[in-house]
Amino acid sequence: MASTISQGLLLTVPLAPLAGALIAGLAGRWVGRRGSHVFTILGVFIAFVCSVVVLSQVAAGARFNETIYEWMVLGKLVMEVGFLVDGLTAMMMVVVTFVSLMVHVYTIGYMDGDPGYQRFFAYISLFTFSMLMLVMSNNFLQLFFGWEAVGLVSYLLIGFWFKKPTAIFANMKAFIVNRVGDFGFILGIGLVVAYSGTLNYTEAFARAPELARLTFPGTDWMLITVACICLFIGAMGKSAQFPLHVWLPDSMEGPTPISALIHAATMVTAGIFMVARMSPLFELSDTALNFVLVIGAITALFMGFLGIIQNDIKRVVAYSTLSQLGYMTVALGASAYSVAVFHLMTHAFFKALLFLAAGSVIIGMHHDQDIRNMGGLRKHMPITWITALLGSLALIGTPLFAGFYSKDSIIMAVEASNLPGTPFAIFAVVAGVFVTAFYSFRMYFLVFHGEERFHHKPFPPEDDHDHGSHGHDDHHDATPHESPWVVTAPLILLAVPSVVIGFLAIQPMLFGDFMKDAIVVDAARHPATAQLAEGFHGAAAMALHGLQTPPFWLALAGVVTAWWFYLKQPSIPAAIARTFAPVVRVLENKYYMDWFNEHVLAAGARLLGTGLWKGGDVAVIDGAINGSARAMGGLAGVLRQFQTGHLYQYALVMLLGIFGLLTWQLWPYFSGLMR
Repeated sequence: MASTISQGLLLTVPLAPLAGALIAGLAGRWVGRRGSHVFTILGVFIAFVCSVVVLSQVAAGARFNETIYEWMVLGKLVMEVGFLVDGLTAMMMVVVTFVSLMVHVYTIGYMDGDPGYQRFFAYISLFTFSMLMLVMSNNFLQLFFGWEAVGLVSYLLIGFWFKKPTAIFANMKAFIVNRVGDFGFILGIGLVVAYSGTLNYTEAFARAPELARLTFPGTDWMLITVACICLFIGAMGKSAQFPLHVWLPDSMEGPTPISALIHAATMVTAGIFMVARMSPLFELSDTALNFVLVIGAITALFMGFLGIIQNDIKRVVAYSTLSQLGYMTVALGASAYSVAVFHLMTHAFFKALLFLAAGSVIIGMHHDQDIRNMGGLRKHMPITWITALLGSLALIGTPLFAGFYSKDSIIMAVEASNLPGTPFAIFAVVAGVFVTAFYSFRMYFLVFHGEERFHHKPFPPEDDHDHGSHGHDDHHDATPHESPWVVTAPLILLAVPSVVIGFLAIQPMLFGDFMKDAIVVDAARHPATAQLAEGFHGAAAMALHGLQTPPFWLALAGVVTAWWFYLKQPSIPAAIARTFAPVVRVLENKYYMDWFNEHVLAAGARLLGTGLWKGGDVAVIDGAINGSARAMGGLAGVLRQFQTGHLYQYALVMLLGIFGLLTWQLWPYFSGLMR
């Protein structure tokens, strides 16, 4: 096996989806609906096949880290396009292209009949290109390009139904919140580049020990700590960590396929990937790692609580995504970077599966998304039912399923951490196991079991959430039905890795050499990964041992509680809601974060802007300019009195002037004679 990878093969991976996006976007009216999905699916399929080839070569020891194109040179700063392909990159390439391929196929059925069909395929294919450029980059410039490109395409996709006011509000909210995070991100990049003198990852990481000895100018803060926290603020926006999480639930206003592609498997994991890639920097700052740990713990637990009271099927899965992103972030804070990206991978499969299963349910329910109007769908939608069940079991960490291996590894890694925030993080991730199981199976039982409520709909929908008329039996027959094969086939294909990928991948990804040159860990200071390796005795043994651990029994308790509350004694949740009405109100208002952002931050910014406008622009700047103009106008008005146009007046003034000058010149002479 060659020690390097073909440059042409690597170029094909991002360029094939880009070609499909250009064909669908620019020539969609000529190639038609069929041509649009054929070309974009073909492009992503080629990228997936090439990614699998790259993965196999990386697994055999091949690596790639070279410049593809040199854009410009500013002094010693080289701006270029380049690829860094190692275990981390190869895994991300396969995950991105596979999930994207499944979403492309699924979209044929889901968006059938939508007038923006070609535009949608162009967007999702363009997103795939952007994400691949992000994960394959070997320098900060290309990383930032991919980072902003996925944000732009996400904005376009969330607001895809641009005639829907809630969609426009949601995409603007996502755009603004991500700009807050990106401000920190570019500051972090700027600090690293300014003090390392390079945009290249390898060169910057080689100089990281030098950065660790510097302090931030004018303070006693460590420079590396400030840079890492700034970089992580970017991850907080992109990966929706508290308090920059508020955009992700509202982004469910976009079509369901993009929820699976962007808000479960790829874009929201960009922040996790970035921190893992920057492990040589983060390892030098315990303060930054502790900040990451605490933020992740808050997100993992408190976003899970919000999933309990959601009734929109997509929003339940969205809050689940927020919580699981918190788990990944906790692992990053514990220096278990490989565990974080392992959960990133397993989560991508089962969460994409759950989002697409939710979309299948929405199709079957004729675009009613309220789980309180469902029930008993198991016999009407058997494929959707079994795949959703498998995805839910993976999500709650059932032994042998993919989510078990990654989630239990995170819990064990946090328990081995020695940072100040560890006790709170342990509580958050362990308590989150029960919460996750409860809200996941609350949704599962209300949708697929119990009374068939779709005939009378106790909570009639105000309107169709998914606007755009997809052409799925819009006659609104009361009985749900299984979705077409283009929808169910991706569900089946995603269900397979959701079950087996954890069992197959845990050894090479966490305890083998697959990630050895992609992730740096100081085992002496941060022993979590090393302690995990000491206690690992094989995937089967880990699953058997998992049956005896507290997380398993907490997950089982969550499932049983959900079954009892929503199938056997549905009066209990209502009684609890009445008893704890203030708590429920806080949860329904999402901890009042949106209220705070709108009425405090936005209002404060508006007040500040108004003050700067009226006090600075109008009073000072306009006042100075207009005041000088008025002064000149007044002076001109006075001088104008002397411009009469009469020659005799001008002659008189001249004579008076001459007399005055002579008097001034001769006055010393006359004053001397008078003495």
